[in-house]
Amino acid sequence: MRKLLIYSILSISLLACKKNDEKVVETKAKEDSISVEPKKTQADVAELKELSPEKISAILKSNNSDTIYVTNFFATWCGPCMQEIPHFRKKMDELKNQPVKFTFVSLDNKTDWDTKVIDFADEYEINQNVILLDGMLLKQEFFTQNFQSWNGEAIPFTLIRKGDKSDETVGSMTEEMLNQKINKLLADNSSAKAIDNKEKAMISSQKKSLK
Repeated sequence: MRKLLIYSILSISLLACKKNDEKVVETKAKEDSISVEPKKTQADVAELKELSPEKISAILKSNNSDTIYVTNFFATWCGPCMQEIPHFRKKMDELKNQPVKFTFVSLDNKTDWDTKVIDFADEYEINQNVILLDGMLLKQEFFTQNFQSWNGEAIPFTLIRKGDKSDETVGSMTEEMLNQKINKLLADNSSAKAIDNKEKAMISSQKKSLK
């Protein structure tokens, strides 16, 4: 839930009493008060995982041939990053029963992890998909070993992978671009499964004919 600063102004109340046919008016004034929602603690960010560059490299190399991996590097202070996030969230909902895994790697300052980043994750309900990465730990080798076109100088950056196929995008994507990239790999998935099923059917038929 996005942290809100709530300003509550208590009205001045007029208390009237009647005694012996005389009206006594008592005015009680209350000072304006400001109620501030308590700052989130580390317990609130327990769902967000902090990983080292080495562990993120291992995730980037995850390879289930049937799964499409969509990994987005972002920061909450990055305007283009925030513009494209709703497209990713919409696609996540559309493909919730498909073999597509979305991961969002936050490059925010550590001081913003338990405020801006957790608020962002709460807003889009992607707590389980957000990974915290301390950018101060990144070295050039991280980029050269994991990417072909990204050197870490600009975000957002999105890597979409399936098997030995990959697509890298430096900069924000429109909803149409994201749909095209993911749908193309999903179509490849369907074609591969159709071929596999056809081959299995042929093998099964050959076995039956030999009996």
